[in-house]
Amino acid sequence: MASLTLTGLLKQVAGEFPSRRAISVSGKFDLTHSRLHELIEGAASRLVAAGVKPGDVVALTFPNTVEFVIMFLAVIRVRATAAPLNSAYTADEFEFYLTDSESKLLLTNKEGNQPAQAAASKLHIPHVTATLSQADSDVTLSPTQSESDPNSVSKIINDPSDVSLFLHTSGTTSRPKGVPLTQLNLFSSVQNIKSVYKLTESDSTVLVLPLFHVHGLLAGLLSSFGAGAAVTLPAAGRFSASTFWPDMNKYNATWYTAVPTIHQIILDRHFSKPEPVYPILRFIRSCSASLAPAIMARLEETFGAPVLEAYAMTEATHQMASNPLPDNGPHIPGSVGKPVGLEMAILNENGEQQEANVSGEVCIRGPNVTKGYKNNPEANKSAFQYGWFHTGDLGYLDSDGYLHLVGRIKELINRGGEKISPIEVDAVLLSHPDIAQAVAFGVPDDKYGEEINCAIIPREGLNFDEAEVLRFCKKNLAAFKVPKKVFITDSLPKTATGKIQRRIVSEHFLAQISTAKVPKFGA
Repeated sequence: MASLTLTGLLKQVAGEFPSRRAISVSGKFDLTHSRLHELIEGAASRLVAAGVKPGDVVALTFPNTVEFVIMFLAVIRVRATAAPLNSAYTADEFEFYLTDSESKLLLTNKEGNQPAQAAASKLHIPHVTATLSQADSDVTLSPTQSESDPNSVSKIINDPSDVSLFLHTSGTTSRPKGVPLTQLNLFSSVQNIKSVYKLTESDSTVLVLPLFHVHGLLAGLLSSFGAGAAVTLPAAGRFSASTFWPDMNKYNATWYTAVPTIHQIILDRHFSKPEPVYPILRFIRSCSASLAPAIMARLEETFGAPVLEAYAMTEATHQMASNPLPDNGPHIPGSVGKPVGLEMAILNENGEQQEANVSGEVCIRGPNVTKGYKNNPEANKSAFQYGWFHTGDLGYLDSDGYLHLVGRIKELINRGGEKISPIEVDAVLLSHPDIAQAVAFGVPDDKYGEEINCAIIPREGLNFDEAEVLRFCKKNLAAFKVPKKVFITDSLPKTATGKIQRRIVSEHFLAQISTAKVPKFGA
């Protein structure tokens, strides 16, 4: 059964490509696949010695470091469940996530994380730090109670049904829901991502996304490892626009994956401070939020590589659909491509499959899909109906089988009975050459029930007024889709993974209007 587990696949890769580079920390050290495997097995034996048992949940909060990578894989190797957490959380947020996941141990780097430690201490959860000082040393865990036995891990056999990863949804519509993902889910997702992008041991990428989120973890890190390919971690432990291309050049990168916000930063950096030379890339991948066709065209023109938009969610262990490489078919701007490694259907409210070009809810099933949310029968009842997992996204499959997303069911703007897709308005706004970022959103309205507003960030150094934006929208959108109000700003509220959430943007700008009109208490 090892062949259907991620740990089995990584062991096989270490045997096939022992001396190929697996991971580099920029400017510090490189580890081969066989060395990485040794370090994982060693760290796993230390976890066993520290009392970690199969089924235990271990919370990890780290920057993007080699220690995180090793400890994450060591946790799942001992049949425990890894729960990666955003290191920027507050103590209250850590308390919620540690409680909800029922974590038994908190792992951090040697610098620690004060809010996480405070929450763990309050909940009586032990805290252990992990350090790898150099490539040829072992990972040290501190404090640990006893000497580790290297043979303790060789007896542990991973099973496809082991719950290996525990994440929470973004909580766009309600409190975050806990998503358990198994070895089989991880293995299937890695195979799907590898196959659609034809990842091999010759590939190399630089990680720009946080590893506490499925996009960076699955598409960037684990799919590379599963292919015998290489990843580079930025020296800063997170994305840095100033080191991105130097790292891509130095480590012979062949591709990268990012959210639209980061693609935009990379483009802006190119226009303000171009590099003397750029690597030749096989493709650029975009996921986690819709990529406006205008941005896709700009990326392709600038970096000379096909930009492949994909569609993913935590419950599907990341990827569900992707545009193919040029040899395998066209990549269509505005589409998130074809289903990859799973079944997909567009269903109406009665669970009936819709024909091509008819919108409905995007529903999926396959070996990469979670079996259900943790301790949440209500959410499971609505998410798993008619034998499918319901994504909450609206879209249609065209006659060639490409998926086009219209929006989140809860994000569609209902203006006097006219349903408006904010994604469509975003795409028009972003096609303006002087607009760097844009987001459309619904706001309550006395007359229409809901009205459309938008917020834009102009390109650096450019002045913009609302009238110019509205003129452009009137030329390119039906009258009822033209935003009633335009907010011109220099920043937009985003999630930790760089995702712009319409609900949060809407609340942010509505709060600005209300505070502008209403005198503050006591003023």
